[in-house]
Amino acid sequence: MKKFMLLAIILTLITSCGSKDNGELLETRGRKWHPEKPYGMSLVPGGSFTMGKSDEDRPAIQDAPAKTVTVRSFYMDETEITNGEYRSFVNWVRDSIVRTKLAILADELGETGVDATTGKRSKNGGIGDYAFKDADTTDMSEWDKYNNDNYYSLMDGYEGRKLNNDIELLTDTDDYPDEYYSEVMDTMYLPIDEAFNGNRPWDVKKFVYRYKWLDIEEAAKASNKGKRRRNFIKTDTVEVYPDTTAWIRDFAYSYNEPMHNDYFWHDAYTSYPVVGVSWQQAKAFCDWRTLKKNSTIKKGQSHVNGFRLPSEAEWEYAARGGLQGGTYPWGGPYAKNDRGCFLANFKPLRGDYAADQALYTVEADAYTPNDYNLYNMAGNVSEWTASSYEANAYEYMSTMNPSVNDKKNMRKVIRGGSWKDVAFFLQVSSRDYEYADSARSYVGFRTVQDYMGTDTTPTKNTAR
Repeated sequence: MKKFMLLAIILTLITSCGSKDNGELLETRGRKWHPEKPYGMSLVPGGSFTMGKSDEDRPAIQDAPAKTVTVRSFYMDETEITNGEYRSFVNWVRDSIVRTKLAILADELGETGVDATTGKRSKNGGIGDYAFKDADTTDMSEWDKYNNDNYYSLMDGYEGRKLNNDIELLTDTDDYPDEYYSEVMDTMYLPIDEAFNGNRPWDVKKFVYRYKWLDIEEAAKASNKGKRRRNFIKTDTVEVYPDTTAWIRDFAYSYNEPMHNDYFWHDAYTSYPVVGVSWQQAKAFCDWRTLKKNSTIKKGQSHVNGFRLPSEAEWEYAARGGLQGGTYPWGGPYAKNDRGCFLANFKPLRGDYAADQALYTVEADAYTPNDYNLYNMAGNVSEWTASSYEANAYEYMSTMNPSVNDKKNMRKVIRGGSWKDVAFFLQVSSRDYEYADSARSYVGFRTVQDYMGTDTTPTKNTAR
């Protein structure tokens, strides 16, 4: 018994002598945090503002009564997401699907791309070069080996297995290395009977993005207390290619074929806002952008906050640019400056689309930005928000970071007005909606990201 007591005393002395905190309660210090402003985004400092109509509601819609609300700080894209930026998403999805198909076929054929003599991956000029990375275990970490042995066989199909992105995909048919590569690529194009004029384009219906997300709101309900995390993990599968037929469908008896044919893919429109994108596609883009950024994070660095669509309150707060009571992002009350030039791209003068020097959309960074350095918060294209449209939402929503997102309500708020709208819809307080599964030639989006800090701005009672 004395030996045990002596041992306990010795251990206590060793522990207390070796402790740097002398037994006091101190903070567990993490790594130093250096916030990084995302490329192409501006910081919108948090604060309070009067949301809704601050002047007469002339159409008597009565869906935006004035209400003081407060929002936290966030980053917002300075421009609407452009065709060029959205193409990166579409191309990434297409290439990932091709690589997955190549890796699966290589797996089925037993082509691992691994040299039988050395046991290491080598480039042999065939489909084996595109085999899953776990085919070569020589350079694999012990953690990856453990997962490879214990979990990959339990996953849904080939989910979780790493693709070999080190080797370039070949798109020129003259460069295809073997018949198996040709077989996979053939499945990505439209069938021969759907091609014409010697052109066989991609089958865009196969450009599908699949992602998972955690339904926190559902998990937070008292009735779901005690349920496992897996009960709230949702899976969404979305076709990512924009619906270019919106240019034809939105306008009956109107010749818009050039926009249908060229607007998304042609280099002339790279810097123009993407349109024909549904609310679900915009959400999928946000998930992909988060995935893309986090894939570059080095070991030991913190992952970035997820990119997302702005709430209706965040969008209006950002559009006002710090001005209280302004009708437009530039203040107002007019859509022209003192030289008679229009300040946004919309439909002025009872339908004279060209009066503002633009027939359809303009470049995403056209016109003068507001005081938060955000371009085209009025006009050009209307923008998706995360919020569901309810005419009486302002009556019951919170005054702190208000957001009304009813998953059963498919009417999603769009803001800012577009190139085909009259000036009323350009007002920062005007509300409109489209259905979440619809794609329009006048609706685009921009993303936001939460700011990790408390940067705020004092309320300004100034007007331009």
